[in-house]
Amino acid sequence: MPNRETAKPSTFNNPSSKKYPTNSPGNVNKSSTPGYAPSKSSSSGSSSSKGPIKPSGHDAYMGYGKNQDSFLAMYGKTTVALATLLALGSAQHAGTQNTETHPKIAWEKCTAPGECTTVNGELVIDADWRWTPILDTNEYCYMLGSWQEGPCPDGETCAESCAVEGQSYQSTLGISTEGSSVTMKFMHWDGWSTNYGHRLYLLNGEDKYQMFTLNGNEFAFDVDNHDPGCAFNGAVYFVSMDEDGGMSKYPGDKAGPKYGTGYCNARCARDQMWIGGKANLENWQRTNYAFGFGTMGACCAEMDIWEANSMSYALTAHPCETPGYHTCETDECGGPYSDDHYAGDCDTDGCDLNPFRHSNTKFYGHGDNVDTTRRFTVVTQFHGSGENLESVSQYFIQDGYKVEVPKSKYVDGGDAITQEFCDASKELFKVNAKFSEVGGLKAMGSATGNPMALVLSFMNDPNGQRMRWLDSEQYPEDRDASEPGVARGPCGHDENGDLMSASLTLSNFKFGPIGSTYDL
Repeated sequence: MPNRETAKPSTFNNPSSKKYPTNSPGNVNKSSTPGYAPSKSSSSGSSSSKGPIKPSGHDAYMGYGKNQDSFLAMYGKTTVALATLLALGSAQHAGTQNTETHPKIAWEKCTAPGECTTVNGELVIDADWRWTPILDTNEYCYMLGSWQEGPCPDGETCAESCAVEGQSYQSTLGISTEGSSVTMKFMHWDGWSTNYGHRLYLLNGEDKYQMFTLNGNEFAFDVDNHDPGCAFNGAVYFVSMDEDGGMSKYPGDKAGPKYGTGYCNARCARDQMWIGGKANLENWQRTNYAFGFGTMGACCAEMDIWEANSMSYALTAHPCETPGYHTCETDECGGPYSDDHYAGDCDTDGCDLNPFRHSNTKFYGHGDNVDTTRRFTVVTQFHGSGENLESVSQYFIQDGYKVEVPKSKYVDGGDAITQEFCDASKELFKVNAKFSEVGGLKAMGSATGNPMALVLSFMNDPNGQRMRWLDSEQYPEDRDASEPGVARGPCGHDENGDLMSASLTLSNFKFGPIGSTYDL
């Protein structure tokens, strides 16, 4: 999901975007309604007990997301014999009705400048963007933001009874790939339903996530985000997911990476439908036609190398005391659904580097030093070795020229994330110090010094907090805009980009030792 000193908007992970079988109840008088999607967890700016929460999507963590379908047809309870349930086995199943064909994408693994080899990869959409029927039937396990009691009286039985189905990436989701490029249309109508937003993972083959160990290395990619304006978040980030999606740890998960299971983030996302190999349905609170959240959360460290629209961007580190995938329950999760936003063992806010927030207001944007009306390259470097992370820095390339990130006008440094920079900016901005409490950059290094999965997401939050933690001229709103760190970008309080036309293209992904992807 995809910065989190803000309070996450009232946006929640929605049900799957799906193409229904022709005899499905979803076929009856179906229409689309706007929805909200989770984001990555991120935010920047409040010191209250709940704190402002950044919509995550990373996961953010982001407002509109997933397919929302309104139906006049009501789902009648399906009676499922206990013997039938037991015969289905004990697992969240891979569906058998819709074929899952992953979009292909190429990326490069480098050893030195000009010495890169092409790796043929695949992308997969998160499990929450999928139709969830009773295995081998057209009856629903989840519909209209609610779990169905017949197949899903509890999380384990639901996993035994239900499947996540294959998805149609281009026709249903509006995702297309060509060579080393992926384009995501934020809002896509397929003639039957409308999909909003995406969360994708890079695969190594068909059934494992591609893992990256970041310390001592750099990761580069090209961005074309001239369309997404205020309140959008196009994100590229890493999380400490399990390479197998948790299949070896959680026997209830038989779908695995092929179907996008096992997501986690530093927000300890409680709006995930499936957590730890079972349905997250205990005390599920429906929030609208498509969304809700349950008792469980899925936590892990998160390194946001790119959360951005055409108006503002941020680089953010989110450490956890326990870096790898782990679950939590209710208020111990912290984050947007708990009484204490900072109760969990992860830093939902993170330490963010946003040049605008440090009074460099003309560095990034339309016609600025990095001109977002045209394509550019982002190179992120992780300085250190083993599990030791000394700093995280970035530079840009546009029109063949290297563009360095400016230093802060408020604190020492500001052109890289260091422990000193994080401590100084947190103190100056008067925000929570959870980053250092959970171990700071040292804890982040424990995550980036071990394999992490790559996530690409595209979200919006038009009806919640928008993306004020990322791009607002005043956030949080109870602070004076003239205070250091309150202005995040140039966007007005209720300003939102064009949902209909917004698209994001990411391309030319490269990974290798520092200095290997580009030589400028």
